[in-house]
Amino acid sequence: MAGEQDEAKRIGEILRRARVVARRSQSAVAAALGYHQSKISRLEQGRGVQDLHVLRAVAAELRIPLHTLGLASVPVAADVDREMTEDMYRRTFLAAGAATLATPAPPTRAYCELVQSLLPGTTPAGTGEDDVRRLGARINRLRSLFSACDYARLELQLPALIGDLRRVGGNSFEVTGMLAAAYQTSASLLLKQGDHGHAWLAVGRAMGEAERSGDPVVLASSVRLHAHLLARENHAPQAVVLIRHAADQLVGSYDRRSPRHLAVLGMLLLRGVTAAALGSDRGSVRDFLSEARDVAGSMPGSPPDKWSNFNLVNVELHAVNASAVLGDAGMALDAAKPLMHRHISVPERRAALWTDAAHAYSQQGRLFDAYQALRVAESCAAQDVRRPAVRELVADLAARDRRRAVPELYHFARQLGVAV
Repeated sequence: MAGEQDEAKRIGEILRRARVVARRSQSAVAAALGYHQSKISRLEQGRGVQDLHVLRAVAAELRIPLHTLGLASVPVAADVDREMTEDMYRRTFLAAGAATLATPAPPTRAYCELVQSLLPGTTPAGTGEDDVRRLGARINRLRSLFSACDYARLELQLPALIGDLRRVGGNSFEVTGMLAAAYQTSASLLLKQGDHGHAWLAVGRAMGEAERSGDPVVLASSVRLHAHLLARENHAPQAVVLIRHAADQLVGSYDRRSPRHLAVLGMLLLRGVTAAALGSDRGSVRDFLSEARDVAGSMPGSPPDKWSNFNLVNVELHAVNASAVLGDAGMALDAAKPLMHRHISVPERRAALWTDAAHAYSQQGRLFDAYQALRVAESCAAQDVRRPAVRELVADLAARDRRRAVPELYHFARQLGVAV
């Protein structure tokens, strides 16, 4: 234990010296990363350095070589003493975990076909379906596959649907709206798989078709995904502004709005919650949550919109996520506990709850509880825990379990393709 404390203090001192040399205050560094000043202060005191995601972010901001923090192998150079190198490895076992993510598997044929279907000027092969009603039913089924986290089947079926919709489209605003929805689903799938580059392509196609459809609700759904990408690419303030502008076009007269309209507005507000949390904008998190609760409360007795799964439970699930993202682990777990005992019909949402709980347990250093939460998430949606973001969490957990106190964690990591 003493050795771990000494290592944590050493890392904290490196962070402090780098910040001082750069002539930057703790507040300035925290603001640049979207954190509170207290988080940087804790790190410099050697507290919380086990959170590798934060540690890597601070290192990048202060231009600290990762190997000095034990987050990468020591560079091989002629003037590096072997004994010193070996000592660095011993003192920073953290390096083993920081690089545990396995090399991503090569893209499947279905994945390549999905990307190809998004390219302009290409019309993927379809089924020949031209009945608008049946095309709409296919859209709904694919949305259901996403909610069920059946990403493999979704990846296989999206290109053919996009091809059929393109051929049938013409001047039909209804079909144009469906095509926008197909591109939206493609963007959501690519985001889950961590492919932001192609997700931007899908969002661009969705925005174009949404504008052509003339349907403000379809357009709002595309804006929601655009904002999500902005936030994930470290442009959270811009995402919040975009969501606020789009939501302002949809608010008012809730009692006279259709359930579909309210559901899309609600999901837009929930995306605002996520974006604001990523930007450490606690005031906007509270505002968006409050508005989303108002919208959900105006829909009593209405079934969730089949395209959005918006309801009061989903609002509270986003509150859990926001607390976890903001680093308020205790608040996240307090909010999650009552939801853990509720029936959540959408597998993707159930898995999200337990994954967020795992993040919160990880922040508290409760590695076994984090592992157990991830196993519950796997039981809800096996494919969801194999996406890059969750595999990275598993890698960090394994890296922090230096004494292998949770051997099950290593079996789980290997099962997910994470090298440990």
